[in-house]
Amino acid sequence: MGKYLILSGFLLVVMGIIWIAAEQYGYKNPLDLRWEKGNTKVYFPLGTSILISLALSLIFYLFKRL
Repeated sequence: MGKYLILSGFLLVVMGIIWIAAEQYGYKNPLDLRWEKGNTKVYFPLGTSILISLALSLIFYLFKRL
């Protein structure tokens, strides 16, 4: 169990570093929906949700196989 916790922690740290680096360089996911009109702003992170879902599915699949 300890190996799995270390592995999942390492993966979360790597994903966090990638996330921070992408934000610093101004990367915007093209599938994230934004709508602005006057003082109203609506943001729906569809693409980000899909990426997080794929990453978590891969992690859980790897845990199941080990």
